[in-house]
Amino acid sequence: MRPKWCKTTVLASFPRGSACTARQLKHSANRIYLDARASVPARRAGILNEDRIELPDDAIGASAERRSTRDLRKPSRAGIQHERAVGLMSRQTDNTYPKPLVMPKRGPSAALRLLIVGILLMGAAFIYFLFRDQLGDGFALVLMGVLSMVGVFYLFGAATGLIQFSQRSDHQDLAHSFMDTQPEGTVISDPRGQIVYANQAYARMTGATDADGIRPLDQVLASEPAASDAIYRLTNAVRDGLSAQEEVRISGGLSRGANGSLAPVWYRIKARALEGGAEFKGPLVAWQVADISEERAEQERFFQELQEAINHLDHAPAGFFSANPAGRIIYLNATLAEWLGVDLTQFTPGSLTLNDIVAGSGMALIKAVKAEPGTSRNTVIDLDLIKRNGQSLAVRFYHRVQTARDGMPGTTRTIVLDRAEGDDSSVAQRSAEVRFTRFFNSAPMAIAAVDAEGHTLRTNARFLDIFSGVVDRDAIDRRVKLENVVHERDRETFNKALAAAFAGQASISPVDTVLPGNEERHIRFYMSPVTDLGGEAAEEAAVISAVETTEQKALENQMAQSQKMQAVGQLAGGIAHDFNNVLTAIIMSSDLLLTNHRASDPSFPDIMNIKQNANRAASLVRQLLAFSRRQTLRPEVLDLTDVLADLRMLLARLVGKDIELKIDHGRDLWPVKADLGQFEQVAVNLAVNARDAMPEGGQITLRTRNIPAADAAKLHYRDLPEADYVVFEVEDTGTGIPADVLEKIFEPFFTTKEVGKGTGLGLSMVYGIIKQTGGFIYCDSEVGKGTTFKIFLSRLIEEKRADDAPVAAKEKKVEKATDLSGSATVLLVEDEDAVRMGGVRALQSRGYTVHEAASGVEALEIMEELGGEVDIVVSDVVMPEMDGPTLLRELRKTHPDIKFIFVSGYAEDAFARNLPADAKFGFLPKPFSLKQLATTVKEMLEKQD
Repeated sequence: MRPKWCKTTVLASFPRGSACTARQLKHSANRIYLDARASVPARRAGILNEDRIELPDDAIGASAERRSTRDLRKPSRAGIQHERAVGLMSRQTDNTYPKPLVMPKRGPSAALRLLIVGILLMGAAFIYFLFRDQLGDGFALVLMGVLSMVGVFYLFGAATGLIQFSQRSDHQDLAHSFMDTQPEGTVISDPRGQIVYANQAYARMTGATDADGIRPLDQVLASEPAASDAIYRLTNAVRDGLSAQEEVRISGGLSRGANGSLAPVWYRIKARALEGGAEFKGPLVAWQVADISEERAEQERFFQELQEAINHLDHAPAGFFSANPAGRIIYLNATLAEWLGVDLTQFTPGSLTLNDIVAGSGMALIKAVKAEPGTSRNTVIDLDLIKRNGQSLAVRFYHRVQTARDGMPGTTRTIVLDRAEGDDSSVAQRSAEVRFTRFFNSAPMAIAAVDAEGHTLRTNARFLDIFSGVVDRDAIDRRVKLENVVHERDRETFNKALAAAFAGQASISPVDTVLPGNEERHIRFYMSPVTDLGGEAAEEAAVISAVETTEQKALENQMAQSQKMQAVGQLAGGIAHDFNNVLTAIIMSSDLLLTNHRASDPSFPDIMNIKQNANRAASLVRQLLAFSRRQTLRPEVLDLTDVLADLRMLLARLVGKDIELKIDHGRDLWPVKADLGQFEQVAVNLAVNARDAMPEGGQITLRTRNIPAADAAKLHYRDLPEADYVVFEVEDTGTGIPADVLEKIFEPFFTTKEVGKGTGLGLSMVYGIIKQTGGFIYCDSEVGKGTTFKIFLSRLIEEKRADDAPVAAKEKKVEKATDLSGSATVLLVEDEDAVRMGGVRALQSRGYTVHEAASGVEALEIMEELGGEVDIVVSDVVMPEMDGPTLLRELRKTHPDIKFIFVSGYAEDAFARNLPADAKFGFLPKPFSLKQLATTVKEMLEKQD
């Protein structure tokens, strides 16, 4: 037989990721050919599930039998047989099996056969009775022996099961009758494609009149290009053990116009595998074909009616839209789209939201409409819409909301009318109404009108927006009293102001309150009386306006806190400066005493104790200066990765063994500019603070990372500008900080520790150092979970200069002098007698010639007396008559090369800004020891300009 070819478009259901091999396609006497370019796009939708098979772009050719394990996705040129690049299939059959049965004829049953045998035996017995005399006794014995043998054989066969009396014939008759009465055509084929059963409906569909006219389905559809791919895919599905179905359209039907009609007929073809057993050497394939033309026609009529209804709705003289519970518009008719300037060809369901088309606070009016569970509610709303060109459109909503029985909001449907149009004879009145509605609903403040008893008559959109958590639209429709939106503690004041408005008073003080249930939101109410100029009693007795002042209150609190911190800082800085002078005198006097006393001297421990306590006091003063941002910083370019790596051992010892210390280094950190020593102090203070918050142990994590400007803008930290930052975080798993304490943690002398266990200056010093560095610090904490301090340091972008190398060479650090003696002439200028006397004795003990002055004016006089024979000047900054910077400027006029050292309790940059940019000088912060003074003078004298 010559191969028969068929092609059809198919969308079959398959599991994802399945792959067919040539072995799965192999038949004993069949060959499958698949074009290498076969690919049929799925153009229909709705009848199949989500999982779909896709025809591979390669094919198995005639060599599939020789290479049965070859994957379908490997190309075989031998199978490319069709010029239209679609899947082709050929079946070659032989006549091994009998002809197909349309209505199989049934043979006699076992009972009937036994009845016939019994009749024959009775006939034989009757004949023997008639002719027994002629036959003789020998014949009778032989006959009886044969019958006995037959009887024994039947008994033995029945006992052993070789002979069975089955009732299957009746069951088969019932199955055949059932299948033949089915309206769907059914045909069953064996693994080689031979038909083993076909019912009457299949015969009628295909135009067959007898068994010889029955053909396999693939041969029936061989001339239909639109069906070949469907058969191919269904065949593959069955081979994979799956069931599948397809719908195909065939001109003239399967009988090819046998009734004279070539009208297209729609068929639904189903295929599934049946267990064939040993008789058929493999599974059978059951094909079912149903005529669904009427069903398709009904669907087409439904779609046409639906399209007609949509067309009517689209071009209705009113706008219409539907939105889901999230506020996304899922349908928009053409009329409303034209009003808004929306291109419907670009509109997709959900691409627009109500916020995109509703102007001002109109959304508050829409959100306020709610329905009870299991019901719907209709409401009329006047508001403005926003056109695509930015213009507003005054409309009236006939808004319908529905709620499911479980309380979940459903889809809303809204009819929109243009309020600029209508049949109202009074155009001026309608225009005035539109203008008032626009003003009322678009006002930035909440407005409510009340009657003489304080009941709410009407409110605008902003009112519903602000007080949505206190009252809803239903309460307003029931004319709830306006005092319900005021906190209980302020209702008496509010009602007094409202009574004044009812009395017609013009000037009424505003009432400040907070929202009931949310005291973090602040509201201010303004009262205005309503005066009816016409003489008639007006329903409205007063108009109340309300504005939210939450942000204003926050700014006021922030300003008050900032002013308090500034005042404390100024006070702390002033105290620290004066205290530094006292400490300097104590420390230098202690050093002088220690030089004259040996360790074995009985007074040596007392002198050492004085010095140690003075140093401890100096540490507290430095913390005060750090908080007031008046300490001297030596900023340099830092890589925080290296800084934390160097600190790891120290921090591990500080936090102890009960706490796990983890350092998470960010990748490719940007450089920052900060004082190394001060930053280390910040890290130590935060680590110790975290340790104290975990008395039972825990984990401290030090983390660094880069944050680009775009990400910084999303953090919403107060006062944090949008810029590139390097963030240093210290996170602990401790007890956390309560909200009332969190606001005070950076204040000096504030501590939650027991007396004697904390000064309250640790975090305030951290705050001051970070602020003086130009950074920002924030604290996030949750009680019971832990605290995280985040420090933001600005990214340093260095500008390379041509003279970088020479400058770097000049700025090399001078090694500290080990020999502190000298013979130079020193002019010491200090207004504090104790500090001046200590400095003179300290320098003289090192071999220097020292002249002293109590002010800048006196220092100039001494310089004139000495004729400028002074090698170095050591001067305080703040002095009466003439301060240190002025003294430097005056001396440099006549002695431009004279060396100069400032000593001060203030930061260096506090006075350096008053000097020329090229001024060269040294700096020694107070308090200082005898050794520190001698070292600074020695290094300054040896420094090459």
